[in-house]
Amino acid sequence: MNSQEIDIHKELKKYFGFNQFKGLQEQVIKSIVAKRNSFVIMPTGGGKSLCYQLPALMQEGTAIVVSPLIALMKNQVDAIRSLSSEAGIAHVLNSSLTKTEIAQVKKDISSGLTKLLYVAPESLTKEEYVTFLQKEK
Repeated sequence: MNSQEIDIHKELKKYFGFNQFKGLQEQVIKSIVAKRNSFVIMPTGGGKSLCYQLPALMQEGTAIVVSPLIALMKNQVDAIRSLSSEAGIAHVLNSSLTKTEIAQVKKDISSGLTKLLYVAPESLTKEEYVTFLQKEK
């Protein structure tokens, strides 16, 4: 699906139930969907999360979100999972997971089910994760 084929307002309503974007969200999302590099700074409460969540849900592949806050990652994953019947739509990958949970995350990514992967910065220093994620591109 290319940027001309995507009605981002329809997708916003479908996934999040909103009729309109807030602030600069629409411009940011259009830039991301058009595959342009985007550097975005928004205030707390400005709707940053939607700027990467909506494009991830609309497009193929898995978006990787790097966050140092495990509690925030869990809240984000829970919120995205509430939009879908598939728990694997969003995952965290951090030191709090068991080997069984890590295996499930990898399986869901490989199968194409996972749209958003929240990763702690220290997880990106683990060779096992880096190798796996490079292989999945």
